Amino acid sequence: MARLKVIACDVMRRELEEIAPRSPNELDILYLSREGYHNEPDKNRPLLQSYIDSVPEGCDAILLCFAFCNRLLDGIRAGHTRLVIPRAHDCITFFMGSRERYREYFSGHPGTYYYTAGWLERRGGEQLNQAQSVSNALGLPQSYEEMVETYGEENAQYLMEFFGGWKQHYRDGILIDFPFAEALNLRDQVQAICRENGWQYGEISGDLSLLERFIGGDWNEDFLIVPPGRSIRATYDERVMEVSEIGAHSPSSDDGAIAIKI
Repeated sequence: MARLKVIACDVMRRELEEIAPRSPNELDILYLSREGYHNEPDKNRPLLQSYIDSVPEGCDAILLCFAFCNRLLDGIRAGHTRLVIPRAHDCITFFMGSRERYREYFSGHPGTYYYTAGWLERRGGEQLNQAQSVSNALGLPQSYEEMVETYGEENAQYLMEFFGGWKQHYRDGILIDFPFAEALNLRDQVQAICRENGWQYGEISGDLSLLERFIGGDWNEDFLIVPPGRSIRATYDERVMEVSEIGAHSPSSDDGAIAIKI
């Protein structure tokens, strides 16, 4: 049995709590809110680093249950304890079981917005929040009525269409379904979202095998292992990320792609 500290995005809370009792290892899980870490990675990267640095010695590994969303992990450093991270561009990989399955589905279904239990519970209004944060930064009125009063009806309509334009990039809403989430009424929620946005609704079965191997200590090339004193850097290819010397700008030959089972 290994002692593992898990620092995870809270979007994965239900899935991790479903599989954690089956792990052969001793897990200490800390959940962090996705909103700040995804939307403001440069601001919150030092905070994530501080959580890593505060883990006391004695753990066999610190597991970071984050994808490489918005380059949040770029430059994160292992201190006295090695880090382990799934190689994933975004968290949908975690819910679909592998990069390969996600890539195949993504290629065959462009314009798809994916929903999970954690996403609906914690990030359901993120697009609206992002639009509001942009309008706040520009000093724009927050309601349609205020925009009409300030800029006139035609300009107000343009602004509302601009801030709602993200919807035009999608045509399908897909629920990644898990049996343990049946009682949460997710299907009705996603169907309602699809009707509102004019999208087609669909479902696919989720797969937690990647996360199970992650917390089980069965780490192969699907995971990056960062030795103490080394840091993470982006690769912008199918590897997603690699190990780099602290402060180095060239790729390291030690990318952690070694099969390890604890």
